[in-house]
Amino acid sequence: MAKKQAEKEVQVEDKLKTLYSLQTKLSDVDKIKILRGELPLEVADLEDEIIGLKTRIGKYESDQKEFETAVAQQKQKIQDCTLKIEKYKEQLDNVRNNREYDHLSKEIEFETLEIELAEKRIKEFTQNVKSLKEQVEKSKSFLEERSADLHQKKDELDEIISETKQQEEQLREEIKGIEGEVEPRLLQAFKRIRKSARNGLAIVAIERGACGGCFNKIPPQKQMDIKLGKKIIVCEYCGRIMIDPELVGIEE
Repeated sequence: MAKKQAEKEVQVEDKLKTLYSLQTKLSDVDKIKILRGELPLEVADLEDEIIGLKTRIGKYESDQKEFETAVAQQKQKIQDCTLKIEKYKEQLDNVRNNREYDHLSKEIEFETLEIELAEKRIKEFTQNVKSLKEQVEKSKSFLEERSADLHQKKDELDEIISETKQQEEQLREEIKGIEGEVEPRLLQAFKRIRKSARNGLAIVAIERGACGGCFNKIPPQKQMDIKLGKKIIVCEYCGRIMIDPELVGIEE
């Protein structure tokens, strides 16, 4: 019975040591991510912004072409109306009665109004084309600026990644190996605690009689239980797993 008890105690201590080793490696990866800072997010945001700018420029250029086509159509309409007016005026010289004269006069008046309306539309459409050209120029200028920013941010990120890539890959290999030593349920619980912890610490050593994660005082009896290492104990305040510092070679 005593032998089985000793084996169980060693087993729990080994679990705690393994988790603490895993936490140490994960924290080293976290430090690398901190070194990269907000650069990955900034790069992603800039890429999204550039896609949006290109879409906007494409829409502006499409609208511009539509208005240019509309201007050409109105100009053609003016030509057609002018030809009709000339034809009607020629016919006026050969009218046989007032009824024909009135009819031709009304046609000339109608075509004249059509020309005036077309000229007004040409003016509006031309203004729209001008405005869209300005928008395209501004957007392209801004696109160049944001593209330059993206290039700079990417260079910075690539430089940091190249400096830390080998270290991170090695850490991740070690993490993978350590995770294989932890039973699935315990590993799942560890990851859940780590995810909810603000600083990513799922297991912490006791510091001066307090939890090393939230710094709340631990009752003496619980401190003794943690020191004995007979079972896995979590902080009642923050939910982190607690470990005796001597077990992992930490001096208080």
